[in-house]
Amino acid sequence: MTRTVLAVDDSRTMRDMLRLALTEVGIKAHFAEDGVHGLEVLEGLEPDAIITDINMPRMDGFGFISAVRKRPEYRGVPILVLTTESAPELKQRAREAGATGWIVKPFDPAKLVRAIDMVAG
Repeated sequence: MTRTVLAVDDSRTMRDMLRLALTEVGIKAHFAEDGVHGLEVLEGLEPDAIITDINMPRMDGFGFISAVRKRPEYRGVPILVLTTESAPELKQRAREAGATGWIVKPFDPAKLVRAIDMVAG
C-alpha cells in the first residue's frame, strides 16, 4: 500500500530533502510552499499524513493546522510539525491546534519515515 503525504514548507531546500526522504521509501509526496498553498493542494487529496513547518509566510503552521482540523474529512489525518523550533510553549500551541507530533530540523530521514509509519497506522 502506497502512503500519500502532504508536506508544507516555505524552504525549497527542505521540500527537496523531504521529497528525497519520502519518495526513496515509496511514499507519494505532495508539496506546498505555505499554509495557504497547503490548503489548495489538500483539496481532493486523501493524505495518510501531513507534515508542516511553523514559520511560513501568508499562513503559518498553526493557522494551517487549525484550518485543516476544521474540515471534517481531515480531522483524523495525523499532522507532524517539522520545524527548527523546540520551545515547549510552541509544542503545546501546536498540540492545541491539532498537531499529532513534533520533529525538530534537521531531521533524520529514517526517523521521519518511522514517525509517519507510527502515526499513519
